[in-house]
Parts: sequence; C-alpha cells; structure tokens
Amino acid sequence: MKSYILILITFLIVFNSFSQNKTYKAEEIKINNLIDGLLLVPENEETSTLAILIQGSGPTDRNGNQPMVNNNSLKYLAEGLSNRKIATFRYDKRLVNLARQGRLKEENIVFDDFIKDAMDVTAYFKKDPRFSKIVIIGHSEGSLVGMVTAQENRADAFISIAGAGQEIDDVIVDQLERQAPALKEDARNSFDDLRVNGIATNYGEGLSSIFRPSVQPFMRTWMAYNPQKEIAKLNIPVFIINGNQDIQVDENEAKLLKEAKPDAELLIIEGMNHIFKKITPGDTMENAKSYNEPNRKVMPELIETIENFIKALD
Repeated sequence: MKSYILILITFLIVFNSFSQNKTYKAEEIKINNLIDGLLLVPENEETSTLAILIQGSGPTDRNGNQPMVNNNSLKYLAEGLSNRKIATFRYDKRLVNLARQGRLKEENIVFDDFIKDAMDVTAYFKKDPRFSKIVIIGHSEGSLVGMVTAQENRADAFISIAGAGQEIDDVIVDQLERQAPALKEDARNSFDDLRVNGIATNYGEGLSSIFRPSVQPFMRTWMAYNPQKEIAKLNIPVFIINGNQDIQVDENEAKLLKEAKPDAELLIIEGMNHIFKKITPGDTMENAKSYNEPNRKVMPELIETIENFIKALD
C-alpha cells in the first residue's frame, strides 16, 4: 500500500511540474492537402509574434524526425520558444504527407516545391489577426527555403540555423573532401554536368544516392539558388546561428552568410551540433548517437538567444 501511495505521489508531482512548465495551447492546423502542422500559442496572449519553423532536408516531419532518425529537435525548439511567450508553427514536409498518401514520386519533387509550401504557410498566418509579426526560422536546407520565402515583406525577421553559405553542390563537394576525398573529383564533375547539361551520367556507384536519375531534378533546382545572393536580398533583421560541433554544416558556412549580409547578427554556439544538442568536443560517437536520442533536449542557449532576438523586434 505504501509503495502504491509513493507511486501516486510521484506521478502527481511529475504531472504538476509538467503542467506548470507548459504555458501554451496546441492547435492542429491544415494549410492545404499537403501541409499540416501544429500551432503553439502562449496562454493568455491576445496577439503575439509567430515563429514559423522550416525543417531540413529529407522526409522530415514537424518534430525534426525522419524514418530511422528520431531526435525531436524542432519539437523541443518550438516548445521552448512557446513557453517563453512566442507562438510557433511547425509542419510536416510535403514528402511526409505524400508518402502517407502513397503518392510520393521522387522524380516529381523540385526544390521550389518547398519554397511554395513555406510561402503558403506564411500567407495563411498573415491573415490571422492573432499575430502581429512573423519570424521565419529555417534549419539546414530550410535556411535557404526560409530566406527566399522571407523576401518581399513576407516576414518581419529571418533566423538561419545551420544554413549553408554556398550553393549546395559546393557544400557537398567540401563535405566529401573531408569525409570521402576519393569521391570529390567525381562529384565535382557530375555536378558540373548537371549544372551545364541538366543531367549527370558519368558518376560512380558511391555517388548514386546523390545523382540517381530520380533525384537529379531536385538537385538541379536546389543548385540554382545561391544562399549568399538570397540572404543579401533581405531588408529585415537577420540572425545567423551555427554550432561548432556541427558535422554536417561547418561553422564557416555561417560566416559566409554573414559576409553576404554584414548587418546580420552571427552566433556560433559552443558545443552545439546540427540538431541543436550539446556534444562533447571531438566525440563523434556521441554526436552520431544524438540523432536518435529523442529525450535529449536542445541547448537552452539556442532558445534563449532566439527569444532575445525576437523580443528585441518589438
């Protein structure tokens, strides 16, 4: 009996603590047949700034997860901001919904699809009287999607997290130089073929995940955008963030974006990896493991600095 009472008391303490920490209301929103997501609105707030989170590459859902990759990075970021009285909206990528509907055809996907989706989301909330300002937060691939979306007064500010500063072909070639140097020259030649001729055919088996025919339309349209040129078009406040333990996007990419947009704020967060988790410097095993640790929270510094940037807009 005593043990039952102890368990009950423990449950009530945990539940009460959770209730006290959660200071927002959740609302499922359907933008269109391909895009739906979760809106978190701070309680007791009539109007608010809304932060729209745009996810990175691959079939990424609203929480920052993919099949076989479960880390809840975007979920924790959104909840952290909404607990600090900043409304957030995060959504499932069209790849996720197309797969659920059995309609995903890789060869039909182009980079501009993701820009259109982000613009549809922004247009939807522009009409919502609850939100006085819209801030776009783009992560990784979503950084480039977000900076194009934020142009032409579609947003009041833009935040890039782990966004590339080079065109995607140059980013991949640089990654190969560090991780698989034997593939670098083959990749460079194949990207050049794709850019000039619209198709690449002379690539080795080791590069088939990048250059298989069904994905080439997507890569070709992604390569058409130069992040440095796109971020320079923004006439709104810009915040560029990268972690120094990011093994996917080097911190120098953030510095290239800063050079292209000198009035932007730049922050390199010590110990943060690509999915916002704190990593022991040099521990590649811990870094890799964190991609499948859904209970590991994101770094508080990331949430705090974004909160400060957004609240300074008022």
